Amino acid sequence: MKRDTHATNWRKSSYSDVPQSDCVEVAPFPEGAAVGTRDSKDPYGPVVSLASTAWRTLLADIKQGAHDLA
Repeated sequence: MKRDTHATNWRKSSYSDVPQSDCVEVAPFPEGAAVGTRDSKDPYGPVVSLASTAWRTLLADIKQGAHDLA
């Protein structure tokens, strides 16, 4: 399904309050089955879409440190 990702309500972390910082924006897609991510500095660039269940798993893994660099 092709989505109009430009009309989506994107948000970024409250930790990303510096205007020129490297940020990832996230938005749930309207049908609720997927979540999109994109580079905040390139809002018309590519969007990576994950199933909602995969997104929740990724967030849980990040919170547990599973993707921390040594």
